[in-house]
Amino acid sequence: MNKAVKTIIHGHVQGVCYRHWAVQNATQLNLDGWVRNRADGTVEAIFVGKIEDVDEMINRAQHGPSGAKVDKIDVKEALGIVATGFTQKPTVDINQRRGH
Repeated sequence: MNKAVKTIIHGHVQGVCYRHWAVQNATQLNLDGWVRNRADGTVEAIFVGKIEDVDEMINRAQHGPSGAKVDKIDVKEALGIVATGFTQKPTVDINQRRGH
């Protein structure tokens, strides 16, 4: 059985190789999805895979790489329609997404 979640990771999570760390850990857990920085200083990620593997990734994400300080993670159900594998995407400016 699979699970898909969208996460927003808050705290000191940019400039500490968080995205690279996420790719390594998600790949190790055989997850599909992606990770990217957001202009507001958070990191956004979609994790798709076996329930126990997605839950493990969320647990790992609460700590992140050394140098990161995660304050909180928002987790919501997602559709899980992603390409196979786990990739790093470019930073997104949330204001551009809203057409501002």
